[in-house]
Amino acid sequence: MSAAVWYFSRATGLVSLVLFTGVVVLGALGAGRFATPSWPRFAVAAVHRNLALTSLAFLAAHIATALLDGYVPLSWLDVVLPFGAGYQPFWVGLGAVAIDLLLAIVVTSLVRTRLPARVWRAVHWLAYLCWPVALVHGIGMAEDDAARGWIIALDVVCAVAVLGAVAYRAGVRHADTETRKLSPLGGTR
Repeated sequence: MSAAVWYFSRATGLVSLVLFTGVVVLGALGAGRFATPSWPRFAVAAVHRNLALTSLAFLAAHIATALLDGYVPLSWLDVVLPFGAGYQPFWVGLGAVAIDLLLAIVVTSLVRTRLPARVWRAVHWLAYLCWPVALVHGIGMAEDDAARGWIIALDVVCAVAVLGAVAYRAGVRHADTETRKLSPLGGTR
């Protein structure tokens, strides 16, 4: 049973990475005012939001199975307090940092209508820090995997996708986007 839980934890971690990559890509494209006739901005935003919710479900399964697996001694505190785990404290700690950043993003997104747009936007920019920290957590945790080659290939594909979306966003020239690019705290809703 322990091997099945371990594989499920690894699988849900990898699926979480792919899904969160999609969330970051769609977030960057949507913020860059990406739209096509078949993908209007509201559709990009809806897929971004729903993919984020799906990602959270897989992340919850990843965390729960990592805690249930008896091979690695992890506690709920290790999930949120960085670098205190008894097993690979640095790599697990990076996962905790990513969770903490993600919690800030999720909480502020849930109360977005009650926050000033500048506050929400500033916190939402943490996604650009959260995602690479989570990516490095996964790379570090996979250092002993026999199948590390395909995991690294998946990591590279995810990194290229995010870098491409961020490059697209950086190159977009719209009047409202220009105002927002001045500062993560600037612009309008």
